[in-house]
Amino acid sequence: MAPPQKHRVPIIEAALRLFRQNGYAATGVNDIVDHSGAPKGSLYYHFPQGKPSIAVAAIEEAGRRAAATLSELADTAASPGELVKAHAALLGKWMAKSNFRDGCPMTTVLLELAPQDRAISEAGRNAYAARNVVLAEALTRSGFAPSRAHSLALLATSALQGALVQSRVERSAAPLQRAAEEVARYFESEAAH
Repeated sequence: MAPPQKHRVPIIEAALRLFRQNGYAATGVNDIVDHSGAPKGSLYYHFPQGKPSIAVAAIEEAGRRAAATLSELADTAASPGELVKAHAALLGKWMAKSNFRDGCPMTTVLLELAPQDRAISEAGRNAYAARNVVLAEALTRSGFAPSRAHSLALLATSALQGALVQSRVERSAAPLQRAAEEVARYFESEAAH
């Protein structure tokens, strides 16, 4: 009898939390099992390649969530700069709530495993691409040419990802806020040209 599908989601949730806090290498399969409440057999049923396949699923889920959050924020943001600042504020609150123990689960896994693991690298590329599409669409709606909008979206994502690391190190949301303000200012100056 196949294990129920209900265990797949808790396994991914546990992996997301553990990867955010500890990274990939410091998170064992038994840790994921313990935190998910799923039987170990369910883990290998849903993720036959073990921890690497859980990491792929976690990156895909984190990417979906990030893109969905950005889409929601884009619906109300007055400008692409305001969108970036709203996203940074949300990330800062999330990090502060964890007492800056949490990082980005995508970043922690990708830093450890990309590019040597192709499936994880591909999941990361797709996750970042989905996020960048939302930002690029907001920039295009505000008058940027599509190719320029994609470059600026990449810049914004890169700035916020770096600021996430700095915020965790400094135990402060200030790096996120400063990075977002500079990106917003840059968007405004580029739009004026």
